[in-house]
Amino acid sequence: MMNDDEMITLKPIGVLHSAVTRLEDVPSHWTRSSLEGDIEIFKEYREGLNGIEELDYIVVIFFFHKSGKEYSLIQKPPHDDKMRGVFSICSPFRPNPIGLSVVKLLNVKDNILHVKNIDMVDGTPILDIKPYIPLKNME
Repeated sequence: MMNDDEMITLKPIGVLHSAVTRLEDVPSHWTRSSLEGDIEIFKEYREGLNGIEELDYIVVIFFFHKSGKEYSLIQKPPHDDKMRGVFSICSPFRPNPIGLSVVKLLNVKDNILHVKNIDMVDGTPILDIKPYIPLKNME
């Protein structure tokens, strides 16, 4: 069990490249985005992409590197008039500034994943990628 003061260190496996350079131009959620971009996977992780071209969608876990360290546990989301807890909204201002998006994988060329539905700004550090497995039946 970890103590509250123990640090967790994460190392990016890649970086997002896109035409979106201003935070105010980033869509509020991947479900509201048709923007495309490239995820560059660093060469030392290239082998981990083996088989990814067979996927239609991937889950991208990333670091909100421009959100700053200030956050509030209660925030007002832009689409609602009610104040909500940070764990019930998609705000980038969080205790741990980690984001998750599901993006359409358009093509793979060497260590570059061309994707659609991005809601990240250019230069976003990519922490992990996982296959998107659609819900079939959950009971």
